[in-house]
Amino acid sequence: MSFSRRYQNVEDFAAAARRRLPRIFADYIEGGAFSETTLRRNREGFDAWALRQRTLRPLGPLDLSAEVLGQRHALPFGPGPVGFLGLYRRDGDVLIGQEAAARGVPMVLSTFSINGLKTIAERSGQVPQFQLYIDIDADWTDSYVAAAEEAGSDTIFVTVDTAITSNRERDGRNGFRAVTKITPQLFWQFATKPVWSLDLLRNGFPEVELVTGRPEYGQGALAQAAALSGRLDKDLTWEKIRRLRDRWKGKLVIKGISDAEDAALARAEDVDGIVISNHGGRQLDHGLSTVELIPEIRAALGTEKALYVDSGFRRGTDIVKALALGADFVLMGRPFAWAVAAEGRRGVAAAFDMLSAEIGITLQLMGLSSIAELKAQGPELLRRAG
Repeated sequence: MSFSRRYQNVEDFAAAARRRLPRIFADYIEGGAFSETTLRRNREGFDAWALRQRTLRPLGPLDLSAEVLGQRHALPFGPGPVGFLGLYRRDGDVLIGQEAAARGVPMVLSTFSINGLKTIAERSGQVPQFQLYIDIDADWTDSYVAAAEEAGSDTIFVTVDTAITSNRERDGRNGFRAVTKITPQLFWQFATKPVWSLDLLRNGFPEVELVTGRPEYGQGALAQAAALSGRLDKDLTWEKIRRLRDRWKGKLVIKGISDAEDAALARAEDVDGIVISNHGGRQLDHGLSTVELIPEIRAALGTEKALYVDSGFRRGTDIVKALALGADFVLMGRPFAWAVAAEGRRGVAAAFDMLSAEIGITLQLMGLSSIAELKAQGPELLRRAG
């Protein structure tokens, strides 16, 4: 079957990625916390909204560009941070960064990335934005910020919803972040996925570039994943956000806001925006979907600060609904992780093509020609379904 027939949507890439990856990594990408109720609700939340279809309206040239943080991007969505992308395919993070640069959108790179900011900038021609986890040692956090400064990154997304690590039962069964070396069970998983093994392991097991050479974190990405997770600051407060604001002179976005009261507090702080996020259903179980939260959080945040959203996005129609409800930009994690795991850079390119085409078709069927028109009319373009 040809590539174009095999892959019709993001879920097709997910299925292919599951076939190619060892279970420990497939489950890490896909899994959620505890009963995975929030994970499921993230998808179900989109079904609560129906789109209005308007006909017999003049259509202008299709324009999918969107503005956020004072910059205009060619598309209203881009790759969000996903840990260990370089374990799913060799240089997976670089491949995503290269395609994001070619599409005219930013990539947000995880602290837990295999390749670092400078490497991806050198190989893609675009410096990623940086997603930061705050370390228990302020000096270590400062060293991460310094790395972002040295690379020339313009924006930090500081994640605030993982101070307390939740229980992801799939990871518990597989030993992710507990296994620090290749065990016989893990060796067997790798052996049964020869294509992945030959691709990834031919030059030795990868390491997290940001902490390579620091013996405190161990050797190899498995040991470093456990060490990094154990160093997350559990006493994360607004005061530490203010300290980071004083330290970092670029744009600062808080990632992990999922309550209107916290959005109102963010409005009063010297930050540039927030990301509505429940970490893809991987933290608080039995929470609401992020798309349901957009209207009340936008009202609490006001219009002066940027509003990003992630968690559960799989379709162009999902993106259209989020923008109509008041979001400025959508970050997508799992879709690009699956695409690069399944097919490398051409998978990432196809994912961009699929999502862009669906947004364009959806807008035109709604009688619209641009993201600007969509946002100008906003919630008037939606109806509660059912």
